[in-house]
Amino acid sequence: MFEFLMTIVPMLADMSVGKGLAAIGAGIAVFTGFGSGIGEGNIAAHAMDAIGRNPEAASVIRSNMILGIALAETTGIYGFAIAFLIIFVM
Repeated sequence: MFEFLMTIVPMLADMSVGKGLAAIGAGIAVFTGFGSGIGEGNIAAHAMDAIGRNPEAASVIRSNMILGIALAETTGIYGFAIAFLIIFVM
């Protein structure tokens, strides 16, 4: 067991492993786009249901929907920006 650790530790100290882990982190950061996409879809679907039930309130529902979609989109944009920072700065 000790010999195995003695062979692994120098490999972990190598810079290429750090770059590989940074690439994995960037890949994980990109997955925030999936969450924001699902959230935006749910917001739009429920807004359309609400407009279908109460067409007179369409303008209020639409403005709230746009605000909600904009807030949900920021998480995807932040994740995308962090992925770019990880890839190009590291």
